[in-house]
Amino acid sequence: MNNNTFTKEDFDVFKIEGLEQRMTAIRNQLQPKFRALGQDFAKEIAIELNQEILPVHIAQHLRRTKNAPKDTWLAIGGDKRGYKKYPHFQLGLYETHLFIWLAFIDNPLYEEKMALQIIEDPSLLFKIPDDYVVSWDHTKETVIPLTEADLLNGLIRWQTVKKGEFLIGRQLLAEDPILKDPKAMQEYILNTFIQLVPLYKQAYSVYDLQEPANSYAT
Repeated sequence: MNNNTFTKEDFDVFKIEGLEQRMTAIRNQLQPKFRALGQDFAKEIAIELNQEILPVHIAQHLRRTKNAPKDTWLAIGGDKRGYKKYPHFQLGLYETHLFIWLAFIDNPLYEEKMALQIIEDPSLLFKIPDDYVVSWDHTKETVIPLTEADLLNGLIRWQTVKKGEFLIGRQLLAEDPILKDPKAMQEYILNTFIQLVPLYKQAYSVYDLQEPANSYAT
């Protein structure tokens, strides 16, 4: 692992006014940390998946022409061209917190089959620790504690509604003391990803049935 962590100055990037000014800070301040952390986490996740490599993608926000991004992230998974059509792992920041997700967003391939796979066998969800949270919309900061989430109805909505999404993971507030210790922070993030690998495998088994030559999209 490396010595990177996220500081108050990193979260304060999202207080910077103006698209270009904020994007300059994101590129200069946050993206180098994302590159270093993403490569390390991708190697560890790949070992869990018995894969040689997982692509790392860093959000570039290229379509933005006016409003500055309120968050930014890296994604691990997918293929060399992108990640949104696959389940993937995310690490990112808002002004108030850091998020660590297994994400199914933006209508990935075989979305209905993946959702049905989890609906029919939710046992892996019951093994995830109680401090995890879920989201049904990646564009909103609001999350629901896993212990309070209506998982069945949420998963059914993800399966049946075109804009339905499913994200599960953990968060760290910007002032959490663990962020002062790079090793502890990185262990927390990696442990979160590893805890979610079985769920990723369960969902990804649908891809193996549809495209057996493209296992885990490497």
